[in-house]
Amino acid sequence: MKKIITLLIIAFALNTNAQEKVNWLSFEKAIEANKTNPKPLLISIYTDWCGWCKKMYNETYTNPIIAKYVNDNYHAIKLNGEGKQPITYKDYTFKFNQQGRTKYHELSAALQNGELSYPTTIILNKEEQLLDRIPGYLPAKKMEMVLAFFIEKKKVEETWDDFVKKFKSNIKE
Repeated sequence: MKKIITLLIIAFALNTNAQEKVNWLSFEKAIEANKTNPKPLLISIYTDWCGWCKKMYNETYTNPIIAKYVNDNYHAIKLNGEGKQPITYKDYTFKFNQQGRTKYHELSAALQNGELSYPTTIILNKEEQLLDRIPGYLPAKKMEMVLAFFIEKKKVEETWDDFVKKFKSNIKE
């Protein structure tokens, strides 16, 4: 009986400690989901060769607080900046393009305003209008602030600096 109880406790502990994962959607599926369940869109632009992108997916997006916040408040899109699949959005088909050694997906380039940088985090409001583009690696605490800023900002207009001064992180280091 003790063994069964011990096994149940271990199984419960493993299950509750399992990290919540970000529910990544394709660009098209997120846009479709936004029609019936409007939320801001978080677009994470990456490439397969980008070390900082891998670090961000392995550390920032696997943080259970970040994953839960993203899933609760955003439609999350993982977009390969060098993806080869065409994406149709607002009656235009964005395609893979290569100019010399530079390879890019046109949607990635459009979202980054032509400044290809990986990783880049793009935030769109629920009306699919650009709120911000944030190039570079974001550790979990910084990502938490960024995510919260765009959700909280709609309730109270404030600057980033004012928001950062009063922000209290839920992430323990």
